[in-house]
Amino acid sequence: MSTDPRRWKALAVLCVASLFITLDSQIVTLALPSMKDDLGLSSDSMQWVLSGYLLSFGGLLLLGGRSADLLGARRVFMIGTFLFLVSSLLCGLAWSAGILLGARVVQGMSAALMAPSALSILMTTFTEPAERNKALAFWSGTMGFGATAALLAGGPITEFLGWPWIFLINIPVAAALLALSPRILRESKPSEGKRSFDPVGALTITVALVAAVFAIAEAPRRGWADPVTIGMLLGALALVGIFVLVERRSDAPLVPLRIFRSRSLVGGNLVMLLLGASAFGMALGASLYGQQVLGYSAVVFGLGFLPMTVVNIGGSALAQSMVAKFGVRAVAAAGLLLIGGGCLLLTTIAADGGYWSDLFVALVIFGPGLGACFVAASIAALSAVAPQESGLASGINTAAFQIGGAIGVAIVTSVSTSFATSPEPKVALTEGLRAGFGVVVLFALLGVVVTFTLLSRPRPAKIIPLEPTRSGER
Repeated sequence: MSTDPRRWKALAVLCVASLFITLDSQIVTLALPSMKDDLGLSSDSMQWVLSGYLLSFGGLLLLGGRSADLLGARRVFMIGTFLFLVSSLLCGLAWSAGILLGARVVQGMSAALMAPSALSILMTTFTEPAERNKALAFWSGTMGFGATAALLAGGPITEFLGWPWIFLINIPVAAALLALSPRILRESKPSEGKRSFDPVGALTITVALVAAVFAIAEAPRRGWADPVTIGMLLGALALVGIFVLVERRSDAPLVPLRIFRSRSLVGGNLVMLLLGASAFGMALGASLYGQQVLGYSAVVFGLGFLPMTVVNIGGSALAQSMVAKFGVRAVAAAGLLLIGGGCLLLTTIAADGGYWSDLFVALVIFGPGLGACFVAASIAALSAVAPQESGLASGINTAAFQIGGAIGVAIVTSVSTSFATSPEPKVALTEGLRAGFGVVVLFALLGVVVTFTLLSRPRPAKIIPLEPTRSGER
């Protein structure tokens, strides 16, 4: 395949899309109180402004990735971008809680189409391994930056422009992406052979993911032992079992199970799952501590994330060269150790503490670890996948981070609530958050174990095409 002269322009377009998809997963956090006042949101509705996006995004990612492989990645990316534009407009103009929640679900659906198709385009545009790793580093760094920049930007936008503008700023960006995509992005060749979406497989895995994410999102409110939580988790497991059986027998499976023979793909996605749990869990805890214990406003505390955002970019940039020199395993492990070290410091926060004494150093340590690990985990999960299945692999990779985030938020919330025992509210919240940050340390350490167990020893990354499926083999 010849080198595409537009490839770096294409990367810029794809990274902008990645940034805004990631921003919208968390940017609403600091705007929720304003939304509650304007639209009369209940406490449950406030949670679902976040969870509705996460449910549709995480639940439909595999279907979105497979659609990119079957229909062409650019086509699916543009469909998703159009839906993103329309849903963002509806969110910004929402005149009731129901309209806002429904539009957020559609926005998550659009992200489930955009994210894996964009990453699939990247994988097929950059055909030379060294350049591909560099492009993946930029892509991953953008997502890592977006995860922290959302908290940085959400407060000032809400304060000075109003909460609708956290959605309305997406409209000119989406319009520009739609205009540039046909000119700059290369259309991938749809998969040959039988073009089937495997409706039974698609239905079972999508419902399974939605049920699992729903149970995890509701667990802090209902309790992990609540019959609804247990029933949804057991139902999700049963549906996953049915999905595996369906995929083994399907002539055109949604997810060819042979893809999981790659230790690098499995290991990279497990690391990404734990990275999502760490990133979302830490961000939630830090936000609660900064605003509800230290008393900072949304604007001021949003700016408090600026140092972490800056060093996150540096960690992502450095990781690209470090992966080429030392391999994904070393870089991922180093990043996870920085994440764990930052959160270990956060286990010492005090109710009468301050930003500089209790948060600053921890955020500066956590930031580069997040950036470096995101890059390494993405390269590990995607570099060994054949181009014709890059959309599917991209969907799995993005789903791992999003579902990991749901798990992290749910567990950190549950643990924090359980350990908040003091009669004084600020002291109780601080006690709980210290325990929650301790859980994030465990996430990071578990990630290190996965890294050394499943990721390869240092060596240059290369593309390893998967063998064609033999009859009866999945």
